[in-house]
Amino acid sequence: MDNEGESRQNRPMTLPNLTIRLAAPRGLCAGVDRAIQIVEKCLEKHGAPVYVRHEIVHNRHVVANLEAKGAVFVEELDEVPENLPVVFSAHGVPKSVPAEAIRRQMTYVDATCPLVSKVHLGAERHHRAKRHILLIGHAGHPEVIGTMGQLADGAITLIETVEQARALDLPADQPLAYITQTTLSVDDTAAIIEALGNLYPGLIGPAKKDICYATTNRQEAVKAIAKKCDALVVLGAPNSSNSKRLVEVAAINGCPEARLIQNADEMEWGWLAGKAVLGVTAGASAPEILVEQVIDACRARFTITLEEVEIARENVQFKLPSDLVS
Repeated sequence: MDNEGESRQNRPMTLPNLTIRLAAPRGLCAGVDRAIQIVEKCLEKHGAPVYVRHEIVHNRHVVANLEAKGAVFVEELDEVPENLPVVFSAHGVPKSVPAEAIRRQMTYVDATCPLVSKVHLGAERHHRAKRHILLIGHAGHPEVIGTMGQLADGAITLIETVEQARALDLPADQPLAYITQTTLSVDDTAAIIEALGNLYPGLIGPAKKDICYATTNRQEAVKAIAKKCDALVVLGAPNSSNSKRLVEVAAINGCPEARLIQNADEMEWGWLAGKAVLGVTAGASAPEILVEQVIDACRARFTITLEEVEIARENVQFKLPSDLVS
């Protein structure tokens, strides 16, 4: 028997059934899309290379595509050669970074997400009102580093957990305000805010919640599908805060078999043995092509039924910097 005949003989007559429940909204948000466009527009305007301080967004697929077009990613400005343009990432940067760029007479474009910029402006407003600021967020995350770097050392206290909130010991007469990282778990953040409010009844919060619409929508979409899924995958990078939160949200809301993967190559097919329903979503910095590749990989191994569960429509768009718009 030839190889083709053997292959046909060994192939199962029917593939096992798998329902894929797609959470919607999912994937790229307006701030991420704007940041990617800024790098692309800079390449069109200035030609390659264009330097980018830190990953423009936390997704290796996006970064690799931009690298192929001529973007060079660095961690600090001293890695950028003289007379070449530099873009600041969507996560935002401390004020010291543009100050250094100006000192070095560098051409720079700030791709900070407008919703992160809103948090920065809120911090400055509270500081002018002589309030001490409590920032709810994750230590070491670029967005937190950028937000804390908007003000002098000591002006902002970082709070990561309910336990840290309850352990705060600030003067009773100290005016206080809180701000938050934009990519946190909505439920976890609410618990920290409640703990802070119980301790400091005069605590002032933002006029509108700092956790961005995209983070909130993606978490609500995962909640809508989790209970009816035997397993769930989140497409996103291991250093993506909003993607990691989606895994946690799935586990808490009825699907403990939830995993973060970067692409279809990271799927563990033995893990799906005996599972009938797979949930799929993507973090706010993960493009839809990664979801499509997972679906295609599943289709090669299962008879697929696709169901999309949409909890909201997103039509947000952020303007590009005026000097990049032709």
